[in-house]
Amino acid sequence: MIATIGRPRPYESRMAPRRTSLSSGRDDTGGAAAGPPRWPVMGLMRSDPVLEVAGLRKSYGSVQAVRNISLTVAPGEIVALLGPNGAGKTTTLEILEGFRQRDGGVARVLGLDPGHRATGRELRERTGLVLQDIAVEPYLTLRETLAREAGYYARPREVAEVITLVGLAGLERRKVRTFSGGQKRRLDLALGLIGRPELLFLDEPTTGFDAAARRDAWQLVRDLRAAGTTILLTTHDMEEAQALADRVVVVSGGLVVAEGPPSAIGGRDAERARISFALGNGYTAADLPLAATAHDGLIVVEATDPTRALHLLTGWAMQHDTLLAGLTVARPSLEDVYLRLTNDDAPAGVPERTTR
Repeated sequence: MIATIGRPRPYESRMAPRRTSLSSGRDDTGGAAAGPPRWPVMGLMRSDPVLEVAGLRKSYGSVQAVRNISLTVAPGEIVALLGPNGAGKTTTLEILEGFRQRDGGVARVLGLDPGHRATGRELRERTGLVLQDIAVEPYLTLRETLAREAGYYARPREVAEVITLVGLAGLERRKVRTFSGGQKRRLDLALGLIGRPELLFLDEPTTGFDAAARRDAWQLVRDLRAAGTTILLTTHDMEEAQALADRVVVVSGGLVVAEGPPSAIGGRDAERARISFALGNGYTAADLPLAATAHDGLIVVEATDPTRALHLLTGWAMQHDTLLAGLTVARPSLEDVYLRLTNDDAPAGVPERTTR
């Protein structure tokens, strides 16, 4: 089992002045700037966004991987960045993590410019990365691997605490090369947590997990958020995004095409409900008190007011002494909305994330 995490430390007061707002729209490409950044490097005011992006752009030759992406992430928020392969989300993440330089636009991560070398070390110490595949020394034990990683941080978590958090207790002396795929994924998560990050980047965090391990990992993510950690999540698992994210940002073709709570994004909460069931006793769709169609052996009723529609249908069924077998009521799922928003093919040739 993956353990729960303790309560956060009290928020420390910050004496540094507030940084300049992104509303000025000034193009700041990081690498071109002279001298250190003008915003504070010791931390953020409590109300400041942890992550702020405006007009982000990045091209690879003739391919515009990121055309004009803008987004913010508030303290303690879990935001899921969704998009098909080649949509620009990997490039966006690598810019925010400090691995790639942007061509244009503005980016702030914990008040720092991720493209500025002068603050690169501070950014690495204050963020955690859980990538799809992290290169580690296979002949070190679990404890040795985490102890070495902890040495890079000023105030790391205790190695034993992290091992328990990610559900690897009892494997401390096992060499990493003997780990299963799921155990290696838990190690990836442990490496992201060891530095006690203020902001955690999670890239497909539960790939390779079985159902029980995935649920445990979800609970750990929720516990981290409750303890004050801000999380930017990428996943192709719509159930995962639905379960974890406070807000979803959908990227397609290098642009943000929609954002909002998982329950409402793309107008999902206002879509017509779909009521499905099977009819017996020789009845057909024409006998019902509402307009209905037959589809794959089921009767389907679409309704803007599902409560009223169900009342009419169940009343009719009782009056005619028949069952509405397999009755279900559903609005379009997050996956339905996502597929509709991203139905255009992304540009070819956009580099995918590489092993770190």
